[in-house]
Amino acid sequence: MSSVNLGVDLGVNLEDCVAHLSRSAAFRSKRDIARVAARLDAAPAAATRWQAGGGRILLGDDTAAIPDGSGYLLFAAEGILPALLDRDPYFAGWCSVMVNVSDVAAMGGHPLAVLDVYFHSGASDVEAVLTGMREACATYRVPLVGGHTTRSEDGPHALAVAIVGRADHLLTSFDAREGDDVLVALDMRGRYHGDFPFWNATAGRSPEELRDALAVFGELAASGDVHACKDVSNAGIAGTLLMLLEASGAGAALDLDRLPRPNGADMARWLLTFPSYGFVLTAAPERAGRAMALFRERGIACERVGRVDRSHQLRLTSGGGEALLWDLARQPFTGFGPGRAA
Repeated sequence: MSSVNLGVDLGVNLEDCVAHLSRSAAFRSKRDIARVAARLDAAPAAATRWQAGGGRILLGDDTAAIPDGSGYLLFAAEGILPALLDRDPYFAGWCSVMVNVSDVAAMGGHPLAVLDVYFHSGASDVEAVLTGMREACATYRVPLVGGHTTRSEDGPHALAVAIVGRADHLLTSFDAREGDDVLVALDMRGRYHGDFPFWNATAGRSPEELRDALAVFGELAASGDVHACKDVSNAGIAGTLLMLLEASGAGAALDLDRLPRPNGADMARWLLTFPSYGFVLTAAPERAGRAMALFRERGIACERVGRVDRSHQLRLTSGGGEALLWDLARQPFTGFGPGRAA
């Protein structure tokens, strides 16, 4: 089990952190989304047979939430980094399912089924990829129900997986409110996966533990203790918070001194880490404690790391200092702000 660093870190150079994040490939990949967002129409109004009075399907969340009777169908897809697929095909197959299940959980839902689109060559380790997918499906109790597989001797080697889930009560990125506490929930019981920026906290954990850790989001959605939630992506903790704030039309300061972090982990690397279990949430201060308790009961670190405001900025703070990371009023991040979601 990893020890956790929590407290003032006088070694954090905020300007260096800002520069490192802003120039990172992960942040560039999220900024590229804005080019797509600018060319998309707002999602069409939901059919009246799904929800009386229509209403639009919001764009820019972890999954599309489609009104369906008294709840929501959840629909998402993830593509796997080619380098991971080539260098560690088993783990790539595992992650293709795990990240989709996490996206559904972040919306307060549970998975129903996944399907894959897989292109491979004669040199591809197809068995390792499929074994990883199959074992992840068994762990998270989500069936692989179909897909599309193509073999070409010249490649490419590429994998994408889509998921369908369901939520009775919905969590989104669009509902952070001024005055909310910003919470970060991270499973610290893991290690980096080789030299990849992936913090893997699934090894050695039972399927029951992994599923129970994700089931907490259904509880939070039903209780109303949490207003907004987003799964930490390859943009890391700060980038994920920035996407949540953009969707909600809000701002915040992220207190790096309160951020759970493994002892010895470099802050710049940690801020761009993609954890197997990591979520950013917002909750009213008087209800945040109950949300934090649910995570801590499961051995998951959860701390208050900021406060939502109306600034449309994300600032980093440490040791009494502050540095601006991003000003959404001047530059979009993904382009899916309130004007795109409506």
